[in-house]
Parts: sequence; C-alpha cells; structure tokens
Amino acid sequence: MAQVTVRVGGYAHPVACQDGQEKHLTHMAAEVDQRISALKAMGIQFGETRMLLLAALQLADEAMDLKAENEALKAGGAVAAEASAPDPALADGLVRLAEKLEAIAARLEEA
Repeated sequence: MAQVTVRVGGYAHPVACQDGQEKHLTHMAAEVDQRISALKAMGIQFGETRMLLLAALQLADEAMDLKAENEALKAGGAVAAEASAPDPALADGLVRLAEKLEAIAARLEEA
C-alpha cells in the first residue's frame, strides 16, 4: 500500500492508497484544493473542517447530477434543462452526509 502526502487548503494530509493510484489520488486532492481555493476567493472564511465539508458537498452535488444525467442517457431520455422539485429524502440524505463529514473532519482535527 502506497502513502501519499497531499496538500489541501494549505494543510498536508498523509493518505494511503493502492499501489499505482498515487497520481489519481493527487489529482483528486488537487480538485478538492481547487474547490477550497474558490470558496476562499468568494470571501468564505471557515475553519478547515467546514471548508472541507463545503468542498465535499459541492463534489457530491456534482457527482449526483452526473449520475442522474448518466441514468437518463442510459434510459434513452433527454436530460431536463430545468431543475426538478426538491426531494425531501435527498435533502435528508445530504444533511446526514454533512453530519458524518463534520464528525470525520473533527476527528482528523483532534489527531
């Protein structure tokens, strides 16, 4: 198992990954770092935990949109250009995800 130290939000984080996945991990960390830099450029100033949470939520939102688009394409349908009505179950899921991410980030800050 390989070990890579990535820099995200100005902090170094050692992360383990499968051998041969170091470059991929570095690229993913760079994407998260770009999200945090963009948040900071907008004047958002939170601690590391909150910034990581916001970046993770942005990435999760983007991933969910891409999954929905992919499913629609697989089904042979066109992707609607307009946003659908809010899904309460999805909102609850995002809240639970945010809470879990905050808990993980808090544990990382304690370490």
